[in-house]
Amino acid sequence: MSTYSRIGIFVTLFLACQFITCKPSSISDRLPILGEREITETDRGGTKVIDTLYHTIPDFALVDQDSTIVSKKTLNGKIYLADFFFTRCPTICPVTSRNLLQIAKHFVNEPRVVIVSHTVDPKYDRPYILKRYAAELGAPSNWLFLNGPKAEVYKLAGAGGYFSFAQEDPNAPGGFDHSGAFTLVDTDFRIRAVYDGTKTDSIPKIITDIQHLLNKG
Repeated sequence: MSTYSRIGIFVTLFLACQFITCKPSSISDRLPILGEREITETDRGGTKVIDTLYHTIPDFALVDQDSTIVSKKTLNGKIYLADFFFTRCPTICPVTSRNLLQIAKHFVNEPRVVIVSHTVDPKYDRPYILKRYAAELGAPSNWLFLNGPKAEVYKLAGAGGYFSFAQEDPNAPGGFDHSGAFTLVDTDFRIRAVYDGTKTDSIPKIITDIQHLLNKG
């Protein structure tokens, strides 16, 4: 599949997710939970109990800009916004990073909110490079920049993880093809929204949705 075809698919996904998540509060008091779900039925003491199992972010173990291991345990109880980038990206990353910076600064005094950026170029973007990038950007302490094996990061980006996209591509600018999506994850590691992170006008909506999760879940 060509780069342009993949971009088309993900733009469609962005628009669909934006449509889903832009419902006025008068229609729904809660953000939707995105992804496939499974209905299960169990017998508890003779009573049939029906549960819904939602798509959740799989386990991972990556390293941040301070060379500290970051896993789901690290993010337990947090609401976080995830994206994929690389420090030498010549296209969308400067835009998405500036947009994330505004969001990170807005929630800098809210310990329940974290920004999590995954490099798609782990060979170059070692922790010290990520730390320098964070400092030059002016990223506050609630923003984690993560490095890990390409296979693990790319799998996390896809349909089994953050509903985004990342892969190495020698024909793409900078050598990597990735989405500009921001994925909003709740305290149960369920995906609540996907946004087009390249658009500055997405920022107020993202801030409102995060605040909504903080207040109502």
